[in-house]
Amino acid sequence: MPQWTSTVGAGQLARLLGSQDGYERGPGSRRAPAYRVLADGVRLLVLEGRVPVAARLPAERELAGALSVSRTTVAAAFEALRADGFLESRRGSGSWTAVPPGRPLPARGLEPLSPEAAGSMLDLGCAALPAPEPWLTRAFQAALEALPPAARTHGDFPAGLLALRQAIADRYTARGVPTMPEQIMITTGAMGAVAGICRLFAPRGERVAVEHPSYANVLQLMRDAGARLVPVAMADGLTGWDLPAWRRVLQEAAPRLAYVVADFHNPTGALADEEQRRALVAAARAAGTVLIVDETMVDLALDVEPGKEPRPVCAFDHGGTSVVTVGSASKTFWAGLRIGWVRAAPEVIRSLIAARAYADLGSPVLEQLAVSWLMTTGGWEEAIIQRRAEIRDSRETVVGALRRHLPEWEFAVPRGGLTLWVRTGGLSGSRIAEAGERLGVRVPSGPRFGLDGAFEGYVRIPFTVSGPVAEEAATRLAAAARHVADGFGPGADTPSGYIA
Repeated sequence: MPQWTSTVGAGQLARLLGSQDGYERGPGSRRAPAYRVLADGVRLLVLEGRVPVAARLPAERELAGALSVSRTTVAAAFEALRADGFLESRRGSGSWTAVPPGRPLPARGLEPLSPEAAGSMLDLGCAALPAPEPWLTRAFQAALEALPPAARTHGDFPAGLLALRQAIADRYTARGVPTMPEQIMITTGAMGAVAGICRLFAPRGERVAVEHPSYANVLQLMRDAGARLVPVAMADGLTGWDLPAWRRVLQEAAPRLAYVVADFHNPTGALADEEQRRALVAAARAAGTVLIVDETMVDLALDVEPGKEPRPVCAFDHGGTSVVTVGSASKTFWAGLRIGWVRAAPEVIRSLIAARAYADLGSPVLEQLAVSWLMTTGGWEEAIIQRRAEIRDSRETVVGALRRHLPEWEFAVPRGGLTLWVRTGGLSGSRIAEAGERLGVRVPSGPRFGLDGAFEGYVRIPFTVSGPVAEEAATRLAAAARHVADGFGPGADTPSGYIA
């Protein structure tokens, strides 16, 4: 019996196909044979991640009725998909989506290039900014002054310094979620937080539901931990979560954990509204699933009116057992400040602290003192104001450069965060990434943010560069796109670089 990630109903698949450009006139209205149009439509849905890999498709007769076509058309389309490697079938078990063996996948992660290694390379692989000054220097000067009492101890604080735990708890309370320091644990960045939560809740082999697309480094962390990832496509138009899809996955797959980014999602920039947050928490509670809510981008609101931000997802977890929240100083302030945190029920925090003896024992004390100073003196807020202004300027520059040099590329300008999720006009994102590196610009391709080769027609572009650098990056990306379109992209194995 195949291990399906989810089931796609006939009506749902018909609606998804109908949302594609030109498909609304029906499979038989184009010059291509109807079966080929249908097969191409399903293939594109898989490549874009809107239908997950290993999703069970409806029976031929059922789908034919939903699409108002003959069963012969559907059977021929399924046979074409099997021949192309996008469908597998087994008598008595039905058919489910797949990707062809050997499909090009990017080999690199999102680790930043060192300044020495970068040279003339424009590195758009890492969505991070230089430290905001004078706040970083002031914070560490204050931390050095506050260090002597901690230095007279053993220096291991598995829960984190009490002063910082209290400061973070106070910030949640100010956001409308009463929090005690006993509900906070300090971690080594958000990745350390997610890793600890996964070790506690999802031993090897457990299912974990993830947004599709999702943050590439967390996907890889979970893969390495042996999790069985279950993708859930984002809502059409990147307006947040597709709640019916989430309910289906939580009910059918019964994942132990689910990882979501509600605030300026990485990579799409989507912002989930309060109703979506309330509904997802309720669905998770009903399914017995624990939500990991990543808030690393929450302070990077660019176009959200102050005071109008959605409440934290944990505000809707009235029992306190369905949501574990992760935060970090690394995106808001500086990636070199590797301080993160977990907010959860006290019993969960105690379990995480106990398990930490087998991980990293604790986070650097000096960095904790620096973040504590920022959060208790107003420096954090001042730095955020400065940071938001810088990001707005960079976003405007990057968006303008892309629209001038690559007008056929499509993207929605997010209201916050650090990244654009860009559709590459039918070109292979993996081949653009390969060609770009040879032309001096490094950009992550879409499949890094998906499962099993999805999102081949996308790249992620951070708006963390500005001025002439942004213009030059767009120029080099346009040159890479031309190389791929002309069939000269490195590694191309088809007559052109368009998605096969």
